[in-house]
Amino acid sequence: QVHLTESGGGLVQAGGSLRLSCAASGRTFSTYVMGWFRQAPGKTREFVTAISWTWTGGWTRYADSVKGRFTVSRDNAKNTVYLQMNNLKPEDTAVYYCALNLGVSGPSDSDSRARYEYWGQGTQVTVSS
Repeated sequence: QVHLTESGGGLVQAGGSLRLSCAASGRTFSTYVMGWFRQAPGKTREFVTAISWTWTGGWTRYADSVKGRFTVSRDNAKNTVYLQMNNLKPEDTAVYYCALNLGVSGPSDSDSRARYEYWGQGTQVTVSS
């Protein structure tokens, strides 16, 4: 069993930055896909970004709405994935969730919630105008 814990959310003005963290615990693993999703009030949960890792390397993928503003990264030694969010906009306001898939696969379906086995509890990001 894997437990995911997000942190780093908060209130920020438009144009500001936040860095979210997602720490995984409970078991060790060497291959994975970690995704970030977000859900605004009254809307469905949507894909933000994903990052993978295998012994031969990894890939990243971003939703069009965050390309150039958000950066996903990993620290495998800490079992932690980060989401650096710059130039935040009010429409980025949402609860942000990280999700984990313990497998080896490409980015094509990384935007599908069904892909992921484990989910964090979410962290609120609020961007004021």
